[in-house]
Amino acid sequence: MPKPTRIRKLRIKTGDTVQVITGKDRGKTGKVLRTLLADNRVVVEGINMRTRHVKPKQDEESGRIVNEETPIHASNVMLYSVDQKVASRIEMVLQEDGSKKRRLKKTGEILD
Repeated sequence: MPKPTRIRKLRIKTGDTVQVITGKDRGKTGKVLRTLLADNRVVVEGINMRTRHVKPKQDEESGRIVNEETPIHASNVMLYSVDQKVASRIEMVLQEDGSKKRRLKKTGEILD
């Protein structure tokens, strides 16, 4: 029986700078390349690297080794302020014009 797909809304978006807070890459920072909403995961540049050995095709003489980023769960990363060099949680702020903006709780920096 397939797992029911429930689309979640992530507060982390493509292009944000994040810091890994747990796991083998703890403390590293990187830029979010892609978000996977159905799985609640993000792909971060240079984090959670996987080495894959590719067999040679008919027109190639030899195979190759490919290093690629694999998804990491969104709960294992926090948004990172490049200016202040600190990771922080996110809060949603309602502006005067009625729009919602993301803001870092520690620094007060507006992201959007």
